[in-house]
Amino acid sequence: MDQPSGRSFMQVLCEKYSPENFPYRRGPGMGVHVPATPQGSPMKDRLNLPSVLVLNSCGITCAGDEKEIAAFCAHVSELDLSDNKLEDWHEVSKIVSNVPQLEFLNLSSNPLNLSVLERTCAGSFSGVRKLVLNNSKASWETVHTILQELPDLEELFLCLNDYETVSCPSICCPSLKLLHITDNNLQDWTEIRKLGVMFPSLDTLVLANNHVNAIEEPDDSLARLFPNLRSISLHKAGLRSWEDIDKLNSFPKLEEVRLLGIPLLQPYTTEERRKLVIARLPSVSKLNGSVVTDGEREDSERFFIRYYVDVPQEEVPFRLWMRRLSGHGSWAQLLRGMWDLPGPGHEPVSPASAGGLSNTAPPGKPEACVFWLEHLIHSHLRYHELVTKYGKLEPLAEVDLRPQSSAKVEVHFNDQVEEMTIRLDQTVAELKKQLKTLVQLPTSNMLLYYFDHEAPFGPEEMKYSSRALHSFGIRDGDKIFVESKTK
Repeated sequence: MDQPSGRSFMQVLCEKYSPENFPYRRGPGMGVHVPATPQGSPMKDRLNLPSVLVLNSCGITCAGDEKEIAAFCAHVSELDLSDNKLEDWHEVSKIVSNVPQLEFLNLSSNPLNLSVLERTCAGSFSGVRKLVLNNSKASWETVHTILQELPDLEELFLCLNDYETVSCPSICCPSLKLLHITDNNLQDWTEIRKLGVMFPSLDTLVLANNHVNAIEEPDDSLARLFPNLRSISLHKAGLRSWEDIDKLNSFPKLEEVRLLGIPLLQPYTTEERRKLVIARLPSVSKLNGSVVTDGEREDSERFFIRYYVDVPQEEVPFRLWMRRLSGHGSWAQLLRGMWDLPGPGHEPVSPASAGGLSNTAPPGKPEACVFWLEHLIHSHLRYHELVTKYGKLEPLAEVDLRPQSSAKVEVHFNDQVEEMTIRLDQTVAELKKQLKTLVQLPTSNMLLYYFDHEAPFGPEEMKYSSRALHSFGIRDGDKIFVESKTK
């Protein structure tokens, strides 16, 4: 069979790791000695190969001599073949089958979608634990074939592959712990949930830049689909509701969340975003890459209470509501009973059976009331939990930390006392000019002393003409004494 045109894996290997280009490093696994081969062979007498080979962007199209690959690469554990020109899975199989210790393989940005991966080829990947197929446009059929033949696969990278849907295989992959599937077009949660079916042991799920629009799944179902999920990234998802954030509490082992760049949080300040999210996710110990300390959590939960303290609460008995919900077929049915709604388009009028609800509810269709009730519950359930924990906190007092711009002081000269307001941004020299008319002294013959009425010290001479008055810490009620130098 003719070799495909282009550069072979073995050719590039010899060029990059020749003694001239890659200084020999001593130590186990750092170098390989190979006996001299017949004339015309591309091999050198010795190549210096580390256990981690990086051959990205080298124009590789084929494997080359398999015996030579086996001779050189028996100790190699990691292989980066990204951004080459490999388009035939058979050529990839020839390389991988001759690297018996291989655990990490990066095939990103190779046009492997141009060929079909057969199970016989995929079998050569059986020892790989970490596989990177970013921007390879690998089909789900290819992914399924790989999953069937890689029983120990722990990490899989499927980014930039233009996926709009997820296709489930006939069998799941219980070994996979980490899945990166960022920068695709997965927007509907019905597709994301399939990942839980495929990978029941998933620990880390990175969904960044997929614009997932909502987490539409019952709480108990989320717990069954992702029972081991510890970390999730929803960076730049399309989430617009606090209900979606609350849904994250349904993952029983979730500890780490990334939520930067979602529409829901855009109207809030940086402080509000972090604190409101932390307060809603009591089990999360790391948010957006930063550890949530015990102190930060308490500050956030207290902030949450104060943030919503102005929202009318009406002492809503949510547990009673939830008991009622469990006995009704729909939200609309429940609300019609709670407000005696005769039908669409009428005002809800009677809250008597609502268990303490406000006397007013949104007018119009029951569906509007449903939306209102859902929003109220998801906004305030956590509020009531935290009020139970900390009590109902008063808003923090507003403290103006801006420097004082003026002060009302007493000016003492001879036996006279005059109360006046002075600007604190002026200098001692400027103050003397202001006092010149009052004390009838030229500025050159004037001595000033500042006395802090609350300090235990005596008067301080104001002898530096260019010194600003605010640097003395002058406050209302302090005193300025004026004396004549010729006194």
